Parts: sequence; C-alpha cells; structure tokens
Amino acid sequence: MAEKVQGEYGQEQIQVLEGLEPVRRRPGMYIGSTDERGLHHLVQEIVDNSIDEALAGYCDTITVTINREGSVSVTDNGRGIPTGIHPKEGISSVELVLTKLHAGGKFGGGGYKISGGLHGVGLSVVNALSEWLEVEVCQNGHLYKQIYNRGVPQRALAIVGDSDKTGTKVTFYPDSEIFDSIVFNYDTIKSRLRELAYLNKGLTIRLTDLRGEKEKSDTFRYDGGILEFVEDTNRGNTVLFDRPVYFEEVTSDTVIEFAIQYNDSYNEQIFSFANNIHTIEGGTHLDGFKTALTKVINDAGKRLNILKGEEKLSGEDVREGISAVISVKLTEAQFEGQTKTKLGNSSMRAPVQKAVAEKLGTYLEEHPAQARELVLRCLTAQKAKEAARNARELTRRKGVLESTTLPGKLADCSDKRPELCEIYIVEGDSAGGTAKQGRDRRFQAILPLRGKILNVEKVRINRVLENEEIKSMITAFGCGIQDDFDESKLRYDRIISMTDADVDGSHIRILFLTFLFRYMRPLIEHGHVYSAMPPLYRASVKGKDDVYLYTEDEKKLYDLENNNKVEYQRYKGLGEMSTEQLWETTMNPATRTLVRITMNDAVEADNMFSILMGEKPELRRQFIAENANLVKDLDI
Repeated sequence: MAEKVQGEYGQEQIQVLEGLEPVRRRPGMYIGSTDERGLHHLVQEIVDNSIDEALAGYCDTITVTINREGSVSVTDNGRGIPTGIHPKEGISSVELVLTKLHAGGKFGGGGYKISGGLHGVGLSVVNALSEWLEVEVCQNGHLYKQIYNRGVPQRALAIVGDSDKTGTKVTFYPDSEIFDSIVFNYDTIKSRLRELAYLNKGLTIRLTDLRGEKEKSDTFRYDGGILEFVEDTNRGNTVLFDRPVYFEEVTSDTVIEFAIQYNDSYNEQIFSFANNIHTIEGGTHLDGFKTALTKVINDAGKRLNILKGEEKLSGEDVREGISAVISVKLTEAQFEGQTKTKLGNSSMRAPVQKAVAEKLGTYLEEHPAQARELVLRCLTAQKAKEAARNARELTRRKGVLESTTLPGKLADCSDKRPELCEIYIVEGDSAGGTAKQGRDRRFQAILPLRGKILNVEKVRINRVLENEEIKSMITAFGCGIQDDFDESKLRYDRIISMTDADVDGSHIRILFLTFLFRYMRPLIEHGHVYSAMPPLYRASVKGKDDVYLYTEDEKKLYDLENNNKVEYQRYKGLGEMSTEQLWETTMNPATRTLVRITMNDAVEADNMFSILMGEKPELRRQFIAENANLVKDLDI
C-alpha cells in the first residue's frame, strides 16, 4: 500500500493579503457573485452611502448616471467624505475609506445612527473591483479629487478647484477581469432606486443613461413614502380603503413605518424592509406585523358580532388581498437567514406589533362599514381555503420520482436528474404530438395543454386547483405551489413555454406566466422559466439553403438582400411544422433560441399582471392605447 504523503502546512503557508487584495482574490465573499447581480451590487454599495447621508438628514438629492463609455457616477449633496488627514493612518480620510476594508463612519455610532451598510466595506470593495475609480468631494469651499486604478491610488487627494457646495461624486468603471459582463442594465438600477425613493420620503433620486442614441432618464420622489408605494401596487385593483392606513413612529434610535390597503385580488403582497434593505425572508418586524394584523381583525369581528363563539380567522385568512409595506430603521441591525435578508433583532417585534395593533385597531373602530366588509371578506377567504385544502391534497405528489402520479398526457424523459432535464409546455394536442416525435427523449419532456388555461388572476385557489390543465402542470413539475412550494423537488431545470407565433399563442403564454407568477414565483426568480422561439417563416431562394426567419424585421432584411426572389412559407402554428423542422428550429439545444423569463422588479411585474389579467378592462384599454405604437406588424 502506497504511503500517504501529507503536504506541508506551516507558517510559510499562512498568507496575509494586504489592502484590497483579498477582495480581488475572492470577490464573491464581498458582493455575492461576479455575474450581473454582483455587477449591479457595486452601484447599490455607492448609492447606500448617499442614502446614509439622507438618513442622517444631510442629503436630499442623489443622481446616478450611466455614462456613455459604460462607467457609473453617483453624486449626492451630503456633507462629503471627510478630506482631512486621518490622525492614526497619516493619509486622507477619503483614501482611507477607499483602500481599507472596514474603515468607515458607521461603526462607532457617532457618524451615523442608522445605516443600510452591513459591513462598512462598500467604497473600498467597489474601488478594488473597478478598472478605475474617480472620487470628487466638495467641502470647505474646495473641490477635492483622487483617481485609482484597480484600487491603487495614482496620487494623493488634491484640491483641483473651488466650490460653494458640499457632497460626494464617485465614478467607477467595473473591471472586466473580475466580472462576466460589465454592461449595466438600466431597468435593474431603476427598480432599486425607485424602491429607495419610496422608503425615504422626500428624497429625490435621478437616474440617467447616456448610452445609445437617445438619452433615458427617470426621477423618483415620493413625499408620501411607503403610502404611495402601496397605492402604486394597487393600481390595477379595486381597493377596500380609500387610502392606505399609514403610521410612522420615530424614537431616538428607531423608525417604524407601515402602510396597509386591501384590494379585490386573491393575492397577499407584504414587502418588509429594515434600514432600506429588502428583508425577503422577513424577520422580527414582519412577525410583529402579522401577529397584530390577525388579532386586530379578529377583535373587529367579535366587536361587530360577525365572529361567533369560538370562530376565529387565521393569519392566512386575514392576509388575502392585502398590499402592505413595513419599514423599520434601527441602530445595529442584525441580519441572518440564507441570504442575510432576515431581520434578527428581537427588540423590533413588540414595538411593531404594538404600533400596528393601535393604529389599525383605531382605524377599524372609526370606520365600522369598512371593518365589516373586511371581516366578511376574510371569512369568505377562510371558506375558500378550506375547499382548496381538499383540492390541494389531490395534486400534491408523494414522491419526486413516483411515476404513477404523473399526468397521463405527459411524455416524460428517461433521465431522472432534474439539472439535466427540461419540459416543454406545448399549445394543443397537434403540436404536442409533433413535439413528442421530434424531441430528444433522454432529457426533453412534453406536456400538451388543451386550449387556454384558467386565468388565475380572477379566481381563488380552490377554482385554480379544479382546473385539469393546471393540475397536470403542478403534478408534472413536482415542486408544489405557494406555501407547499419546495424547489428541491423540481423535476426539470428548464420549464419552456412553446406556443404558436400568433396572438392566441401570446395569450396562452401570458396565462401560463400568470399562473407561475402567482403560485410558483421562485421558478421565475431563479431562472427556470423560458419561452421557446419558433420561426415565423421558412425562406427559400433558388440555389441557396433554406433559411428560417424569426421576426418581421429579419424577413424585410432578407428581402433586401435577395431582391425579392424569395418564396416564403408562413408558419401559422407549430402543428404545421414537420418533426425535423420543429427539432431543428425550436428544440435542438445547438440551434434553438430560448428567451429566459426574468423579473427585475417584483412590484412592476405584479402591477402588469393585475392590469393585463385582472378584472378592470378599462386599464387594459389604457395600456393598449399607450403602447400600440410598439406593435410593428400585427398578424390577425
């Protein structure tokens, strides 16, 4: 037996990484990843510093600019980073916070009482991961400037001019050696900045994109803060209260805000934040909010003599149709959970619970008609959920690979490793038959849908679970829905909608996406949902190979290139294609085009589904009127 040789491990193997070197070596430890999410996190880190100045009461305007060459500038009118020489380090404070990890004004409690920065590493990390960074500070009547290359100062901080303003401007160009892509997405940045404007009422945030032929710009300012946030989330719905119930309480070291408004939908929307950070996993502030909400509505039911004896509404019952935002700001916020987005401070549970109980309780006492309508609505929700529980049991799979529970029309794949498998949701039995014959049976499953599935936006869950097509999808996917959702049980890594390239196909696709958004939202959030791109035309020119064209623009360009000597076959539906054509154009991983369905802005996505699929046709008419010019060629 060969002798096992142990590698040497002594003091020589212990490395000390100086300055910003650890950030460049292990960027994921500081920004999570080096993909698009990590790239945009750089902008957030700089903006958060400006937000902290606003929280401290010194900044009322923040401007974010995506410059023509792809860099980003963040400017605020706060106090400016201190420019004096640090007594211990012997360098300017600007250079200190840009080159030393964990150097900042957020640790001792003197510079900032409340801060969104979790680690105090934002500026230095952005500096380390940028090809170049330029910082300008207006302070003491002067304009100071310093330039860095990959975290290394090119000279000391210097006065380059005079200024009667105060504030900081940071411009950085991300390092292509670090990131998969260094192209910023306007909508991703826009979504976060709008969210921050809601959470910091009275703060003006401007976003401008100088790339491209036409400049893009948005300005966000909400004097109503999260009250306007809730009103905007309810744009597509009929509301129960005329205005959201709003409350704000400010103490020496905390701020508690909440806004509540019910609507006629069957969805629960509660957004929780702590120090401007979206606490996706909730936490103590959300626990206090939910507990108080349930108690207050039950108390109203008893007081109005609607709930008799031992009758009681559950938390799930009272949250149907709610739109709410709970935002707290506190010193020394503690975050935990899988993604560090769960507030752990136990001290926040009781004050939030007390605030909600008092404010909402008073509102319901003063508005008995609305209180009665709300309690009766919650009772209806309770009865519907009882019916839904019975329906849900029929659709819940006992085991991920238990084939006896799979729908009969599903043509499953032979490989049982989810990470390698994909399922096509196909419009109609005809196209489904073609897809079944043309697929690669090893990793491609086919589930044909008969006609248009139910519009889940307009019905409660018990009706949803009575729909055969929806039950088939739930069973095939294997991961459950809503509270039962478990992504680890998902049977396919890619869920692909494949519909005809016409108006009906688009309608079927939006019905499918509405179902996923309302009942399996993490599938969209985590990149499992795609749309197939079947061709519109097959173009034939004598002496040339046939070409497939996917858009009307491609067809026009092909016409120009071939002097109109082209014969076209227009595909009205997937069923018109042969198995070979469908495989080659739409299903072969080597030649197909898939569009991943993503969701940068949950609030805007929710509004859009409410407008397009909800109960108000006048909102759809308005949307069509405003966007009709975007349709170049309509095939009716």
